[in-house]
Amino acid sequence: MTSTVATPATKGGRQAPETSDRAKAESRLAAKLVAPALVVMLVVTAFPILRALWLSFYNYSLTAPEDKEFVGLSNYLTALTDGLFWRDIGMTVIYMVVTVGVELVIGFIFAMVMHRVIFARGVIRTSILIPYGIITVVSGFAWQFAFTYQNGFVNGWLPFIDDQFNWFGDTVPAVIAIMVSEIWKTTPFMSLLLLAGLAQVSDDMIEAAKVDGATWWQRLWKVIIPNMRAAIMVAVLFRALDAYRIFDNIFVMTNGAVNTESISFLTYRQTIEQFQLGMGSALAVLLFLSVLLVAFIIVKLFRVDLAQARGEG
Repeated sequence: MTSTVATPATKGGRQAPETSDRAKAESRLAAKLVAPALVVMLVVTAFPILRALWLSFYNYSLTAPEDKEFVGLSNYLTALTDGLFWRDIGMTVIYMVVTVGVELVIGFIFAMVMHRVIFARGVIRTSILIPYGIITVVSGFAWQFAFTYQNGFVNGWLPFIDDQFNWFGDTVPAVIAIMVSEIWKTTPFMSLLLLAGLAQVSDDMIEAAKVDGATWWQRLWKVIIPNMRAAIMVAVLFRALDAYRIFDNIFVMTNGAVNTESISFLTYRQTIEQFQLGMGSALAVLLFLSVLLVAFIIVKLFRVDLAQARGEG
């Protein structure tokens, strides 16, 4: 019989949770399984990352490559003191918060339907997941066509919108159109992750709550969601990081016009359109650091104990 350490360390007057032999074995196995992919990723991405970091310290333009000049942190200071950078950061955060929030609600509803449905389960699950299988650029063009007032159908379907209303003529409606296309495309991914979390909720706990007289809402908030906390965190984390790097739909639908560009689009404009590799590389590094910050904030907000989530604590 395996045994665990009987004298756990203490911190702040509280006993630290013990790590079981099973958890240690799972951690070692996880490290072995991840190691090959991690090595390949490092080999493939290490040079581009280091190259971008190196270029970010130079004033380097492809239109005048012979005039490359070392400027240190000047590119970073220019970006961080430019109002355009912070405007695009704010727009990116809006894209992320709104789309992920809406997708979480709709995705949870879809996950509940896929989890509880009895008849035609395969057909329903396949139908819900179809949008996620469509290439983002293709769906972006489709939604751009749908929102155009000349040939689109959105204005005709909304009775409170004028038939000649131009969705891409101002910032707010253009942002709404971009968000709708993003939500339609990626909600199935959110529902798929939440469906995996629903499968981990024990039917015995739900039945016990029913016996105790809990209503459907009480079972949802007191039993289902707390036991799905780890899955919800993973779903929100994955989608938030993806939404923070939004680019395709903006490029296709507005090309950054009427103040709809994100920080990723700003990086693209500096690097590809204006050939400013130094400034573009600095923006790419700042984008990378901000993505890490977003991931850190989400993990801290959820405060999920993964050991407890898998039954170790």
